[in-house]
Amino acid sequence: MDLNQVMATNLRRIRHGKKLTQEELAHRTGLSMRHIGSIERGKTSATLTVLGQISEALDVDPREFLSVAGPTSQARRT
Repeated sequence: MDLNQVMATNLRRIRHGKKLTQEELAHRTGLSMRHIGSIERGKTSATLTVLGQISEALDVDPREFLSVAGPTSQARRT
């Protein structure tokens, strides 16, 4: 299992679900649009710090980015 690809897929799904562009997410996180795009393509690993910034900007639990099955109610309860 490639966790970079899992993170990329979940980030893109969550961002689209919140109807945000990469540019808007970059602005909210203080990261570059290029960096956001690289993470979404699975080319760059997000550090824990970056994962936290993205999680805050999207108002989601950071575990949702690493969930193979996507968001679950169990992840939100713990």
